[in-house]
Amino acid sequence: MARPNQARLDLGALRHNLAVARRLAGSARVMAVVKANAYGHGAVTVARQLENLADALAVASIEEAVELREAGISAPILLLEGVFEAQELGVAAQSGFWITIDNEWQLRWLEEALLPEPLHCWLKIDTGMHRLGIEPSRLRHFFDRLQATGNARDDLVFYTHFASADDPGSATTQQQMALFEAACGDLPGERSAANSPGLLAWPAARYDWVRAGYMLYGDSPLQSPLPHGDELQPVMTLTSAVISLRDVPAGDGVGYGGSWIAARPSRIATVTIGYGDGYPRSAANGTPVLVNGHRATLAGRVSMDMITVDVTDLPEVKIGDEVVLWGRGLPLSEVARHAGTIGYELTTRMPPRTPRIVIVE
Repeated sequence: MARPNQARLDLGALRHNLAVARRLAGSARVMAVVKANAYGHGAVTVARQLENLADALAVASIEEAVELREAGISAPILLLEGVFEAQELGVAAQSGFWITIDNEWQLRWLEEALLPEPLHCWLKIDTGMHRLGIEPSRLRHFFDRLQATGNARDDLVFYTHFASADDPGSATTQQQMALFEAACGDLPGERSAANSPGLLAWPAARYDWVRAGYMLYGDSPLQSPLPHGDELQPVMTLTSAVISLRDVPAGDGVGYGGSWIAARPSRIATVTIGYGDGYPRSAANGTPVLVNGHRATLAGRVSMDMITVDVTDLPEVKIGDEVVLWGRGLPLSEVARHAGTIGYELTTRMPPRTPRIVIVE
């Protein structure tokens, strides 16, 4: 008999969220980002659902792209960080991957490579994130060299990445857009800037391509509620079950260090899930869970394999009852706030120990 922990995947919700992205994108094409094992949801499972619905897929590295190709995914795949060594260019050409050009080394490798056919290149511009991308002043120089090499296709795409698009009032995003447009000027080529928060909150940033990532998995990346964020449906619902119940007298502590003290005679449920299963150790006392659909709160530190929950106000709880840690009925972002992190981190850290179970096709 297996532990009851499951990361249940609603693929209908995934397709719904892609449809939201498609509608918001208008005439722009939609790239579905499936890096980091599709944000912890399972890259192959997700890519199979989206390859015929999105215009292209995106991953961080060539290893992630090769995994998808070997699983039979034939859609275009962009390497968001480009190649890490020159030899990877041959693999990219043979597999039909699109590559990012981010720096002088990547461009030089491309110029010197012997490839069976030219590659579709996305030239990244640093407009203020200061993580990847060439300086805007060097864009013309890079453009001319890409045009001159026989290893790059003519259909170059210019793109950038926003640092603060999750803040709808951000002056930084407006400044980045202005710098991006000024840098591109009248150079021929498609443009891309909007990631998930950019797509949801910054209509002027949609350009020719949008890169939908986190929003596809059903949680809003925005710092404040806005239209469209509440249209998203959670794809992953993390569940477990009650395995033990006990009464704790007022004044007693629960868990490692006794960090939660019973303020009254309390009923404590032990749930078989912990940080070894992807539930964050940083989740504080008071973090919400759902027990049989009713809210209860964490009582005590998260252990490797278990958590303890105050169910004093839920007298009908019994061993075997289902517990939802996040997902349907309990927003991932709410749990993340209690854990002092973001939803992106919670799902991408989901280990193999917690099985992904497709519950809706």
